[in-house]
Amino acid sequence: MSEARTHGRSGPVAGAGAGRHLLVVDDDDRIRELLKEFLAREGYRVTGAAHAAAARRLMELIEFDLVVLDVMMPGESGFDLTTWVRSKAETSKTPVLLLTARGDPDDRIEGLSRGADDYMSKPFDPRELALRVDAILRRTGGKPLTPREIKLGPA
Repeated sequence: MSEARTHGRSGPVAGAGAGRHLLVVDDDDRIRELLKEFLAREGYRVTGAAHAAAARRLMELIEFDLVVLDVMMPGESGFDLTTWVRSKAETSKTPVLLLTARGDPDDRIEGLSRGADDYMSKPFDPRELALRVDAILRRTGGKPLTPREIKLGPA
């Protein structure tokens, strides 16, 4: 049984982070590193990606339990990456939590209609992010590992 964690004044929360692997995708290095550090302190294993192309490469090799994804990135948006995540058999069940500085209701509707599980507007309290991640993972439960073939060198 994992230890209980506390989220400031909100009290103890079951250690849902234990063993869960998150992917944080944000083009802002400072925000990405802060999110990685905070979520790691909450008990999660965390990998970061600076843009959608890097996130795609990682998701083709590693099975993540949840993706925390910035919407506004240069090149491919978080909306487009969410659509890609949902379109692939290997990642279609992976929960996605979108983060954005755009809090317009139309943007939230766009993100949710593309398949996001939740949507948070920046700025936000990191404790709320951790609680939302915990809630999504609690609802989605553990997903069975799917076999993947990795080829190294000529085959």
